[in-house]
Amino acid sequence: MKKKLFVLIGLFALLGVVSFGVAYAQAQKDKGNNKIQVAETEYDFGEIMEADGPVSHTFTVKNVGNTPLVITRVNASCGCTKPEYSSEPIAAGASSTIKVTYNPAGRPGQFVKTIAIYSNGMDGALTVRIKGVVK
Repeated sequence: MKKKLFVLIGLFALLGVVSFGVAYAQAQKDKGNNKIQVAETEYDFGEIMEADGPVSHTFTVKNVGNTPLVITRVNASCGCTKPEYSSEPIAAGASSTIKVTYNPAGRPGQFVKTIAIYSNGMDGALTVRIKGVVK
């Protein structure tokens, strides 16, 4: 009886390992089919007036792969910069936008802020930048 139990447990363990391997291989295959691209990697606001308040720019993100692209998170290098984006999948060949708003209040002088875009379209982050001078 104990021998049958050990055999049964062994079969379930083997099935689990094989299932994990298949799922991992499929995830790696799908990852290779997703590709993210941006029309521009940097935007220069030029001179902006602190008194005029926040300024925004919209970056266009395109899925140049052949499976749905998902933006998982977008991080700004500073709390003065706020990214807004959709977490809805982007179909192959389609585009979406990421709106980046910079608040110049109390920040006179030159600025350069980076925005890291994480997705299933590449390992690591795709980085875009905004820059300008606050007067």
